[in-house]
Amino acid sequence: MRIRAVHIDELPLLQAIERAAGECFRGIGMPEIADDEPLPLGELARYQRAGLAWVAVTEADAPLAYLIADRLDGNLHIEQVSVHPDGAHRRIGRSLLEHLAARAAADSIPALTLTTFEDVPWNAPYYARCGFERLADGELSPGLKDIRDREAEHGLDRWPRVCMRRVL
Repeated sequence: MRIRAVHIDELPLLQAIERAAGECFRGIGMPEIADDEPLPLGELARYQRAGLAWVAVTEADAPLAYLIADRLDGNLHIEQVSVHPDGAHRRIGRSLLEHLAARAAADSIPALTLTTFEDVPWNAPYYARCGFERLADGELSPGLKDIRDREAEHGLDRWPRVCMRRVL
């Protein structure tokens, strides 16, 4: 699987990947997450312009998964990782995470952070297997606290959420 920067004309494909990937939430009683709209094209374009959006592509150079990140409190914060169901269980998400970790380490960025659902198997338990550790509330940086507040306003706190960090 090859990973490269997202091209601007691929942004609608990222939305399609996220919609398809989100369908798995329907099967575990979280239809609201499955129905949640992907980020708007303008927001995705901001990540693309900032050089913080990557895709994993097929041999035909078609995006199958993507990752977008933000700079937050001196770290890189993973905003979204989505893998199309056609690419599930092929370590594509992990490859995107490792790509980001390598980029961050090369830029002397000390850690990756993310927020995720605590009890969804392909969320917090998966990230723990990828080297992320759960942060206690007292360990949250100002930026992570702001993100959690926005998530709560969006209704994501209906299900247990956690912040996680992977030191590089």
